[in-house]
Amino acid sequence: MSVAQVRSQLERKRKQRMDAEKKLGEFRTKESSKFSEAVKLRQQAEKVVSESTRRSRLREAERKDRDAISAGKEASSWQRKLDTLRKEEDRLQTRLNKEEKAEADSLARQRQREQRQAAQKAERQQASISRRIESTEISLQEIASRIPSAKPEKLRVLLLGAASRGDIRVSREQSRIRAAVESALHRDQIEIDARPSATPDDLLDGLSKFRPHVVHFSGHGNSSLIQFEDDEDGLHDGVVVTATAFSNAIQATDYSPTLVVLNSCSSAPQAAKLVEEIVPFAIGMADSIDDADAISYAARFYASVANGESLRSAHRLGKVALQLAGLSGAELPTLCWAEDMDPWQTHLVKPI
Repeated sequence: MSVAQVRSQLERKRKQRMDAEKKLGEFRTKESSKFSEAVKLRQQAEKVVSESTRRSRLREAERKDRDAISAGKEASSWQRKLDTLRKEEDRLQTRLNKEEKAEADSLARQRQREQRQAAQKAERQQASISRRIESTEISLQEIASRIPSAKPEKLRVLLLGAASRGDIRVSREQSRIRAAVESALHRDQIEIDARPSATPDDLLDGLSKFRPHVVHFSGHGNSSLIQFEDDEDGLHDGVVVTATAFSNAIQATDYSPTLVVLNSCSSAPQAAKLVEEIVPFAIGMADSIDDADAISYAARFYASVANGESLRSAHRLGKVALQLAGLSGAELPTLCWAEDMDPWQTHLVKPI
């Protein structure tokens, strides 16, 4: 029998018990009332003078006694019914308690089974997912093993030379740089775009098409300008470009260079300004520099970069090359860098 059925029986039995208590109370009250009335009638019979009245009172008292006895019998009957109902109610209450406990235990066991089943299902799903992931990883590894490894990006160097009056050897400098790189350890990791008669358009084309990591300018300049060539075949005065205009060109593209080298006289202030806002590293000259000194420094600097040296070491080796050659400009090349950069830890070319 379910808990609901037992509870329903208990409610009915409780109602029957309450009705029996009510009936018992009614008959006990009636029994007491009738006995009291009989006593009063007998007392009245003793006080009356008329014999007929006395006998009438006594007969009425006897009827009250019979009514009281009848009510007492009814009360006793309801008392027996009440005792039985109370026992049955107690039995049903005990049974309800047991059924409720059994039902709660059953629900608890069911929840435990469901939790175990859910955990087992989750484990199976996780195992299935893990197998699929493992299978996918193996497949990806097999596919990856058949794909040729991507080659590291080459260091792209844009060489811009300008000598509109023919008084400096920019072609010689670019040839020395190219020869130095081609004889270095990691020559295959460097790509050079050399433009010996560079115009402002060559600067912009080189920046947007070649996307250089290094922009190297060799030519005339000072702390506030540099001089490009014009698109003319003969000797001419060239095109003066302000330091601001040059800086704006360097930062105009989506791919700003890592290093700018200004191999021109008194260009160190421009280099210092570039690293404040635009590029991580820049090199300029502290004063006027001879053509031979500028060429020798540049050749050794790029040879060192191509050999895997850090920027700081490549810069120092370039300066030492001037000292060993007995040239006077060893202290002129100036390396500048942004506050959050470290030239000792920066290698433009890394061994594969």
